[in-house]
Amino acid sequence: MKKLMAANWKMFKTWDEASSTAQELVDLAAAKLPDDREVLVFPPFTALKAVADVFASKSGFSAGGQDYYIEEEGAFTGEIAPKMLLDVGGTYGLTGHSERRHVLGEDDEYIADKTSYGLANGLKVVFCIGEKIEERKGGRVEEVLERQMRIGLKDVPKDIAPENLSVAYEPVWAIGTGEVAGPEEIMEAHAFTRKILISIFGEKANEMRILYGGSVKPGNCNEIIALDNVDGVLVGGASLLSESFSQIVLA
Repeated sequence: MKKLMAANWKMFKTWDEASSTAQELVDLAAAKLPDDREVLVFPPFTALKAVADVFASKSGFSAGGQDYYIEEEGAFTGEIAPKMLLDVGGTYGLTGHSERRHVLGEDDEYIADKTSYGLANGLKVVFCIGEKIEERKGGRVEEVLERQMRIGLKDVPKDIAPENLSVAYEPVWAIGTGEVAGPEEIMEAHAFTRKILISIFGEKANEMRILYGGSVKPGNCNEIIALDNVDGVLVGGASLLSESFSQIVLA
């Protein structure tokens, strides 16, 4: 199983900025990329083709869409269909990110619809879960993660190829705050996530990747990526600069 080193650029970078950052990343990391690593970048929609074009001839580098809608086409102003992501070179979609949940108001049922729809329409999906600080302090971490997973993955076919679905654990309180879950907190959450995945998909869930997201930086990535059940990372701010993200990719 390859470690998935994923970057979420959120609402940053114009076409030219994204293209140059992607090229710098390739220049810094492609020749040294270990055989057990895969690099994935989620740029804004307007720059997806720019990044995909840079990555097109590079083994181990992929691009994806930060979001998508649950219809093939139609009168849905401002939305993007999976086939549109695929058309410009995207191979992945992101669902359940904390900002989609807690800033833009997407609930578990809608995230479930998006996750199954993307998979059914040719995308690989990174499905995000994670608790807020009050939920952690209230001892509800497992309750929250299990709810998000059981609802969010309920319509995913049980015979799905394991490489097509990854789960990213991102404690909401650690995103963009500089706070990072400690090793024990990460291992406990990832072990629980693996347990629920196995209860849903059986033993093949051992081949599904579980990523950690939440203030990952070059200085802490080595420790995080070495933990049990950590099969990659989902990086926000530290992925915006090619130099720092390349260090994470090669950690």
